[in-house]
Amino acid sequence: MEFLRKENVRTHSVKKMKVAVTGAGGYIGRHVVEALLELGHEVTAVDFVTEGIDSRAQIADVELFSGASNLYQQMGEPDCVIHMAWKDGFVHNSNAHMDYLSAHYLFIRNLVDAGCKNISVMGTMHEIGFYEGKIDENTPCNPLSQYGIAKNALRQAVLNYTKDKDVNIFWLRAYYILGDDKKNNSIFAKILAAVEEGKKEFPFTTGKNQYDFISVDELAAQIAKASTQTKYTGIINVCSGKPVSLGDRVEQFIRENNLDITLKYGVFPERPYDSKIIYGDNEVIEKIMKL
Repeated sequence: MEFLRKENVRTHSVKKMKVAVTGAGGYIGRHVVEALLELGHEVTAVDFVTEGIDSRAQIADVELFSGASNLYQQMGEPDCVIHMAWKDGFVHNSNAHMDYLSAHYLFIRNLVDAGCKNISVMGTMHEIGFYEGKIDENTPCNPLSQYGIAKNALRQAVLNYTKDKDVNIFWLRAYYILGDDKKNNSIFAKILAAVEEGKKEFPFTTGKNQYDFISVDELAAQIAKASTQTKYTGIINVCSGKPVSLGDRVEQFIRENNLDITLKYGVFPERPYDSKIIYGDNEVIEKIMKL
């Protein structure tokens, strides 16, 4: 079983930490930096894009994929590293996912070897592939996109490498994210762009598939909390735990934002790797949020 530990038998704690966040200038990363700061942690932001990063964070100019063995020292030897940097995360069949896979693994391996005790890595429900129902930490994975394949391989490699090592690994599996919508590449961003172009109809799928949606701010709060506790480790779903049809959620988005646009259902087929209903088991993250 790949999961390692759900509830750590060792003494756990929730304390103020020095936290380094890679990909800190990204869509989710900026919100995670802010969430960590609000919890009172000291944050080092690592990214080549620094616009929009909370000014309370320290900025570190670190070349993550240089292969250097002292990257942990370059980041100031933080108590925790949250690894969110990932190229082309919204382009599921980009060649970049496999091109950079070994570099991600080497970066994490070097952190472990240098003595980092707490490492969080962003996962994705696309590791699972086509699956219907609730996903937990033991759900089998059969990814069907280059993005999912690369994340799945990274998780397997990291958990295998660290299984006998004195390090806490948090694999934070995210689902469908909305909020701050102009800065992502989701269906919500595309609808906003269509409205700005003056379009009155938006070509859509049937909208019947059900997904686990979470706001980026709530997701960031979950990531921040999960990464800075030590009671629960291994695969942790960061999610709402509630399936909602895509059509209903998009219609709600249109209403909430008073958008003058109508969905044109049935124009596009669902992607072959999109499940009819898929959502995360949020039992562990709910416990973490109460710590």
